[in-house]
Amino acid sequence: MKKLSLLLVLFAFAGITVQAQNIVKSLERNVPGQGKVTIHQEPGVEALIGTERTVAGEQKVIKTSGFRIQAYAGNNTREAKSEAYQTASRIKGFFPELSIYTSFNPPRWLCRVGDFRSIEEADSMMRKLKATGVFKEVSIVKDQINIPL
Repeated sequence: MKKLSLLLVLFAFAGITVQAQNIVKSLERNVPGQGKVTIHQEPGVEALIGTERTVAGEQKVIKTSGFRIQAYAGNNTREAKSEAYQTASRIKGFFPELSIYTSFNPPRWLCRVGDFRSIEEADSMMRKLKATGVFKEVSIVKDQINIPL
């Protein structure tokens, strides 16, 4: 029962703010004269909360699990690499506000779009991509997403 109530408190704080690497690390501290806070939890809880990272220079983001839209998946060739980057450029032309991630995950080149917390958000954007008539074979995939602070 104590663990359950502690988890509920942690999730409530996680929704409010993230100051340190994550909410758990910010709560665990040793203040002289006031005592020490120690949190015992399952390893998967920290992964659900997410961790703070610096991406692209100075912008801070929280890495957590979510959804992205896969707009292209090719093979291990130069043509596939070129096609992945062309797909990224086309998407940027239609939706300049979207984050685009082009990467090589052996054995294929991928172009993924967006940082969506829910599958409903991802589905809405996927429908907009399909509505352009240019991006027909898109799908929603689970991925680590970046949430800006």
